[in-house]
Amino acid sequence: MGYNAFGFSNMLSDTTNQERNGPVAKFAFLFPGQGAQAIGMGVELCKNHPSAKRLFDEAAVALGYDLLEICARGPVEKLNSTAVSQPAIYVCSLAALESLREKEAGIEDECVAAAGLSLGEYTALAFVGAMSFAEGLRLVQKRGQAMQAAADTTPSGMVSVLGLATEKVEELCAKARSMGTMEIANLLCPNNIVVSGSKAACDEVERLAPEFGAMKTIRLAVAGAFHTEIMKPADRAVAEALATIELKPPRAPVWSNVDAQPHSDPAEIRELLVRQVLSPVQWEKTMRNLLAQGVERFYEIGPGRVLAGLLKRIDRKMEVRNT
Repeated sequence: MGYNAFGFSNMLSDTTNQERNGPVAKFAFLFPGQGAQAIGMGVELCKNHPSAKRLFDEAAVALGYDLLEICARGPVEKLNSTAVSQPAIYVCSLAALESLREKEAGIEDECVAAAGLSLGEYTALAFVGAMSFAEGLRLVQKRGQAMQAAADTTPSGMVSVLGLATEKVEELCAKARSMGTMEIANLLCPNNIVVSGSKAACDEVERLAPEFGAMKTIRLAVAGAFHTEIMKPADRAVAEALATIELKPPRAPVWSNVDAQPHSDPAEIRELLVRQVLSPVQWEKTMRNLLAQGVERFYEIGPGRVLAGLLKRIDRKMEVRNT
């Protein structure tokens, strides 16, 4: 049996698993996106798992700074910067994979699909072998730097709107657009939608939301208006970075944030990663489609428990394990 860069065995087909062990549950792996970072993440993983520490050591050489030190001690402003938080979450999530492999040997063989929220899609692609750890790290570093640069050019942000259906949020965005760019950025789960736009338009969303019946709004701790046109030309920077690596066919399909569909063709994956920078994240639709495909258990792999919480809002009985 072959192994990838993390020591994970190549995934067996459902047929092979059934022949050897009888019917098996269908598992999907989920990887968090920006916003999951927190001071202290990765510290226990590195203390208890030498393979996880090796990933942080490799990252320090590639990035030119001690990523684990920033994860461990901050300052929080530095960890929250897009240029740092994206590599940090990517590395920490793949370090968590090492822990999972030791706790549940062979579980990755039963993984039939992978998905990641925005940045997490890169982690998913590294897991399934479409790119190496080093290639993925280089990509998320370039992506984070480009998105930070775009955010620095235009004061902007993101606001989570709770308690409104998509149609009402669209109306809210249309009204707030009088103050500047404002678009739906993340469709996360029922009544939890993130909007993204200029700073003035974000202020207007917060002011208007109660009139539209919103239960609550939360300004997110991110650098700018991700998944909108404000992120240009970060999409071109991502395209240029992707052109420097050869994407390989993944061992299991990765579900795209752009269209909520599985993809295994490297050319399609490359195009969708570029489009993802400016396109809204179709997370709720992705989860519903995975459930419709018969996935019976999910693993959230990486810092935080955000994805588990979102999934429980879609199907409260679904089993989600965190690592």
